[in-house]
Amino acid sequence: MRKEAKRLKINYTFLFMRANGIQLNEITSLINEGSIRPVVDKVFPFNQLYEALAYVESGRAKGKVVVKII
Repeated sequence: MRKEAKRLKINYTFLFMRANGIQLNEITSLINEGSIRPVVDKVFPFNQLYEALAYVESGRAKGKVVVKII
């Protein structure tokens, strides 16, 4: 991943977080201002929750897998 990013002249870092309200607000601010860009692989509707979990477990996801509740 790093080698490919360097080849494309792209800077990136991994962001590890906890389920913490303050940290989530900070991350939201960074996303909104464009400082970080999350990679979303696939979005599943809530009624396909089991398919979403199976997709994550398969190891094929290349980003975040989102389950849309609304």
